[in-house]
Amino acid sequence: MKLGRIVEYVFFFGLLLLAGYLVWLLMAPFITALALAVIIVTICHPLYFRIKKHVPKENRSIAAFLSTLIVLTIIVIPLVLISSLVVSELVSVYQDFGNEPSSLQMQFAGFEAAVQKVVPSFNLDLNSQLEAVASSFTGGIAAIFAGTLSTLFVFFIALIGSFYFFRDGKELLRLVIKVSPLPDHEDEVIFNRLAIAVRAVATGTVLVAIIQGSLVAIGFTIFGIERAILWGSLASLGALIPGIGTTIVTVPAIVYLFFVGEMVNAVGLLIWSVLIVGMIDNFIGPYLMSRGNNLHPFIILISVLGGIALMGPIGFVIGPVIVTLFIVLLEIYSQYIVNEKPIEEMEESDEII
Repeated sequence: MKLGRIVEYVFFFGLLLLAGYLVWLLMAPFITALALAVIIVTICHPLYFRIKKHVPKENRSIAAFLSTLIVLTIIVIPLVLISSLVVSELVSVYQDFGNEPSSLQMQFAGFEAAVQKVVPSFNLDLNSQLEAVASSFTGGIAAIFAGTLSTLFVFFIALIGSFYFFRDGKELLRLVIKVSPLPDHEDEVIFNRLAIAVRAVATGTVLVAIIQGSLVAIGFTIFGIERAILWGSLASLGALIPGIGTTIVTVPAIVYLFFVGEMVNAVGLLIWSVLIVGMIDNFIGPYLMSRGNNLHPFIILISVLGGIALMGPIGFVIGPVIVTLFIVLLEIYSQYIVNEKPIEEMEESDEII
């Protein structure tokens, strides 16, 4: 190869790397929003396809707008409201510790006194422990409000991105397929497999956890447990723990109602937890999970906690999806590249670790 040609290649790829790095710097603040938009469009694309068939001349812009509006109404607004309510209750819990005595402290003191009538040696000193937690929580109030504003901004950008991905996503996907070194039909198989995995995890695991947490919050409200929204959000996390689920929240609440003498509410919450919340876990959850790929519950739990730590509340959804994409790509690498297995055969397998 001539020296001049080598210089041209070095200059071109050096310029390409520099441009790519600058593009990354420009896009980095919006990566979370763009990732959320891609997830929304991947999950809701069948909805967009159906809407497009019923709009005048199958206009893509109208269909994209209507799809984004539905996402805003059914998904974004409820999630934003729930997040704001959780933040409000966290702040309220903190403010409770500023009162002497606070209502929360009186409840725990009453609970300990009731248990001590049955077990005299019982002593957890919950108030002292909660005061220590509250003091460490003091410095986090500003961060919580900042995180809420940041979450609203991310949702706003994600909605704009969702509109354009709904409308122009097919063209963008064709561009990616064209740039990819793999044959086009194999790229299509890969993207279809990833879409199935994303929809399965988002609807079969994360959605079920959110529904269960919401039902727990409703039950707590009906049967007289304070901070129902906060406990419901904790129940959503608990729903991801294998073998434990929402019982990590509901069982202590039932025991508390029993020991403070609220027998009717205790029995009512027990029935609600077993019949209503349990129905979601035992019937709807398996049905949704059977429609696509599956992640081990422990991996989902870790990915949710890691996603929340890395990205805030939005990480509850994005975390499991990122891990799902990674595992699917590993499976593709193992079957297609290492074992040289025809990639079309992967469509016959529907399981992920």
